[in-house]
Amino acid sequence: MKPLVVLGFLGSTLDASKFGPSRWNKWRPSVGLTMHEDLRVDRFVLLHGAQHTRLATYITEDIAAVSPETRVEPHVIDFANPWDFEEVYGKLLDFARAYPFDPEAEDYLVHITTGTHVAQICLFLLTEAHYLPGRLLQTQPRRGSTEAAGTWTAIDLDLSRYDSIATRFAAATAESTSFLKSGIETRNAAFNRMIEEIEQVAIRSRAPLLLMGPTGAGKSQLARRITELKRARRQVKGPLVEVNCATLKGDGAMSALFGHRKGAFTGAVADRPGLLRSADTGMLFLDEIGELGLDEQAMILRAIEDKRFLPVGSDREVESDFQLIAGTNRDLAACVAQGTFRDDLYARLNLWTFALPGLADRREDIAPNLDYELDRHAEREVDRVTFNKEARERYLAFATGPEARWPGNFRDLAASVTRMATFSPKGRIDLACVESEIARLRRLWTGSQVEPDQLEGLLPEAALATLDPFDRVQLAHVVATCRSSRSLSEAGRVLFAASRTQKSSSNDADRLRKYLARFDLNWLQLT
Repeated sequence: MKPLVVLGFLGSTLDASKFGPSRWNKWRPSVGLTMHEDLRVDRFVLLHGAQHTRLATYITEDIAAVSPETRVEPHVIDFANPWDFEEVYGKLLDFARAYPFDPEAEDYLVHITTGTHVAQICLFLLTEAHYLPGRLLQTQPRRGSTEAAGTWTAIDLDLSRYDSIATRFAAATAESTSFLKSGIETRNAAFNRMIEEIEQVAIRSRAPLLLMGPTGAGKSQLARRITELKRARRQVKGPLVEVNCATLKGDGAMSALFGHRKGAFTGAVADRPGLLRSADTGMLFLDEIGELGLDEQAMILRAIEDKRFLPVGSDREVESDFQLIAGTNRDLAACVAQGTFRDDLYARLNLWTFALPGLADRREDIAPNLDYELDRHAEREVDRVTFNKEARERYLAFATGPEARWPGNFRDLAASVTRMATFSPKGRIDLACVESEIARLRRLWTGSQVEPDQLEGLLPEAALATLDPFDRVQLAHVVATCRSSRSLSEAGRVLFAASRTQKSSSNDADRLRKYLARFDLNWLQLT
């Protein structure tokens, strides 16, 4: 076996004892750790201040009495202030770098029972960072006994060897990421990885975060959850101030953001602190930051970097220590190239950039978000509404299919759920309610009421559901043309105006009749 070397501080209080036989009935950590039969200490590097040299000599003699094979090496380290972390850590680091450790030939234990709390913490940190190449050693008196040896425990800082601790760390991380997702069991792998990264950045960095993504992708909701996570970790104590930069236009933008002094301009009848000042010690969420003017961007950059800015009409700067989250649905890199966004501000924001995908790119997440929106409706209206099986399957088939565009992203989904829940007074969303909502979404997404109205009542909802968007548009146009024509032939001439000129003979009415028959329709139904 390799020789065992213990390194630790002399305990100016715990190791002290009056000379005499009674001292052997008292637990003294530095002496006690050399008295164990199952812990053979070959060398003890005893750290102490110059003022404790006499006690160090005394302890060295007692160690020699109980463990003749242990060689004590006193080493003087003086601290001007033993409670100054910077000084203690720096001097111990210098010691660790200079000491001739030889891990290949010796094993090392770092005793952290003695010394000030600052010294113990610094020894822990140096061991964790491998400046001290060993394991930690803790000793304590044996409860209910006057035995001088006490007990000892060696701690390996490789957390992978402690499954229960590793499991708790993993559980804590999973809890944080679930919190950021509002508890929604999302299934999109790329989105889940992004949330895990945001969780790490949120709790480890005070730097600005830039959330990019289309309107309705959840930037505001995520900013609120990030703030709550930081508040739970005691990283912020102030409020979350949310600002929609698209609403800040003209001269009022400067005043709203940075505040103003009374009399700074016409109408400034009182001092105004401004939104940045209101976010002091908290979080500032600048949504649609790409809408700000260049002057406001310059002042925002100064406020981010220096935590200082000048209110409108003031000759004295004010301070605000906030953490920033910025949101945008624009391509800020393209805005920089166009000259509408400052490159220095973009560089400052671009350290932590996360692009939130739209709902159409996360179709596998529609089902869990559907349940989440139903829960939100229940909390808001104190009315629990659920789907029956057929209705849920039909809605999800449409919502996750290629026809569903979701241009408003999660806002569209939330509005859709609210409508269905409202039209289900008995608390159960049925198939008829879903079919009605699907028709409504189609009308909303086409941007016109004409096409869907042309088909309403002509085909059963089940038949309409099987049509591709291309066929729906084409059929709606054919129906509208037929209804505005005096005969089947006239409608055919309008609809086949180009192709009929390329035929030696044409029967436009027959071509139109066959087209309508594909959908079980005829001329009489349309007139």
